[in-house]
Amino acid sequence: MKKSVLALSLAMAFVLYVPAYGHFQMIYSPDSVPKSKALNLKLVFTHPFEAGHTMDMGKDERGEIHPPIAFGEMNKGKKKNLLDTLKPIIFKSLTNEGKAYEADIRLKGIGDHIFYFVPAPYYEGSEDIYIQHCTKVIFNVAGAPTDWDQPVGDPLPVEIVPLDKPYALWAGNVFRGIVTYQGKPVPYSQIEVEYLNHDVTGNAFAQEARVEAPHDALITMTIKADANGEFVFGIPKAGWWGFAALGAGGDLKYNGKELSQDAVIWVQALDITE
Repeated sequence: MKKSVLALSLAMAFVLYVPAYGHFQMIYSPDSVPKSKALNLKLVFTHPFEAGHTMDMGKDERGEIHPPIAFGEMNKGKKKNLLDTLKPIIFKSLTNEGKAYEADIRLKGIGDHIFYFVPAPYYEGSEDIYIQHCTKVIFNVAGAPTDWDQPVGDPLPVEIVPLDKPYALWAGNVFRGIVTYQGKPVPYSQIEVEYLNHDVTGNAFAQEARVEAPHDALITMTIKADANGEFVFGIPKAGWWGFAALGAGGDLKYNGKELSQDAVIWVQALDITE
């Protein structure tokens, strides 16, 4: 009997100490300054560093899938609704597969093209909460800066507004941003940071990782914004980096449960060459 109790206690302790890696909504294409104006975007809700568990986007506690709320593009201050361009796909991680979307877009005009996305909240059973990642990424055409430092605003309730061009970063530069809710800075936000550690090949993560984390705290890193909602992060390696400001929307409920409304931005750093 004592052995059974001990075994149960150890099992419970193991469950409690299993590391919970960060959820990240992705809007992915290989290059932030694309060589072609034909852009294929993958919209996937996953764990990017480990190419781990991929969630069925918009799934509620009953297992029903709800469609995205908003998907659009902003260029030179003008917004375009792109919801009708989304096509359902199945995206494969290294451990499972999940329901995701893709969109084929043609970039029109020079300057910055900000793509933004608001999915339906996802029910995370292990925490008994809903998660909603309001996400954006910025692509540039012809090197002309236009909108990169401008907030999207509606339909993004929460947002990270960059203070550095997200597509003009060398590895070793810093990236700075301001976490906002309804256009106002959110002080002392907790921000999770993850590296996209596996290439995306078709609708799947590649098996090979680019780096190995020496311990779990370097899989999902955590930083904090200051009293003005501003944060800074030194980028150690080339590639895509995701920043998720947790709970930026404040105390919210969805279907009677806690809703963590998080602001997400992706930035790309490049290796400097001689």
